[in-house]
Amino acid sequence: MAIPPPKGSKPIYYEVPSFDSIEEERRHRKERLAAGFRIFGKFGFSEGVAGHITVRDPEQTDAFWVNALGQPFSDISVSDLLLVSHTGEIIEGNYAVNQAAFAIHSGIHMTHPEIDAAAHSHSLYGKAWSSLGRELDPITQDSCIFLREPRSL
Repeated sequence: MAIPPPKGSKPIYYEVPSFDSIEEERRHRKERLAAGFRIFGKFGFSEGVAGHITVRDPEQTDAFWVNALGQPFSDISVSDLLLVSHTGEIIEGNYAVNQAAFAIHSGIHMTHPEIDAAAHSHSLYGKAWSSLGRELDPITQDSCIFLREPRSL
């Protein structure tokens, strides 16, 4: 059972941590990226080999960390990540990069320097739904983002 906060206290919000060095910030980002892959894997967002998550490198801001092609999300660790430049050069890592990941995410990271991370996944349920050719009904806040134009229910 959770213990309620003391009366009059303010809620605690997550704050972006500060770092003493670029290396510390890079490690932090890579650890969370690897954890993100494992979470995606656990919840079934890794159907097939085409999914990817990226995070911008804090020092080489024209490069991002990404998973290698074909590695199961649930197996990814920090040492598996690739550092890829916006031009497609693998700066760090020994695996092949997913060309779809590069094409999609290099565009996002080049066009939007304010964005540090992006994700693209293929869940079993998402793939099944997309095969039906139907729009999502706007019955939840999450599905409303996909609504193209207002319609009556």
